[in-house]
Amino acid sequence: DIPYTETQIPEIYLSEILFNGSPSLKKVKENTGAPMMKLIRLYIRSVGKFSELVGEGAMYLLLAMMGILLYSIITNAMHRPVIWVMEMSQFTMAAYYILGGASSLKHGIHVRMDFVYERWKPRTKAIVDVFTVFFLLFYLYIMVKGGWDSSAFALEFDQRNHSVWKPPMAPIKIIMTAGMALMFLQAVAELLKDFCRAIGRKY
Repeated sequence: DIPYTETQIPEIYLSEILFNGSPSLKKVKENTGAPMMKLIRLYIRSVGKFSELVGEGAMYLLLAMMGILLYSIITNAMHRPVIWVMEMSQFTMAAYYILGGASSLKHGIHVRMDFVYERWKPRTKAIVDVFTVFFLLFYLYIMVKGGWDSSAFALEFDQRNHSVWKPPMAPIKIIMTAGMALMFLQAVAELLKDFCRAIGRKY
């Protein structure tokens, strides 16, 4: 191999690197921006693992909701209905799909309508996604900001639902805001993935 350093390449080897396809050129490219690429990979993997962990935990909320509805059936059959079942099942369902959103985003399984996109090459998709993902980030930012303000209001004034049970609204609002914040972080990770694909880097 041609000797090189991370900061400079001897001029005597410049023509060989440019025209002979030396393996050293590949090493130079890999070393270019190495600290930044390490940070990008660390962010992508860390957020991805956390999204997976939260998503796997959220799956069990579906079983919890089924248990709540089953309990409702039993109590109704015994002529002893409870007033909290309907709202609790709604809260559980909301937490289920919001907390699983980041994991779904990571695996690309959100519902979408693709007419032209699926025909493109992976690199072309990545280049387009680098720009279009900003619409998603803007939307998620607005949702997180609104969720934060709404959660703070619910905590400060002890906001409760207008029903017979009157449950506090702060817990479910905090959960939903946290889920949307995690989706925002995962969307940033997807942006970094697309950027790496666009420039031909591994992540």
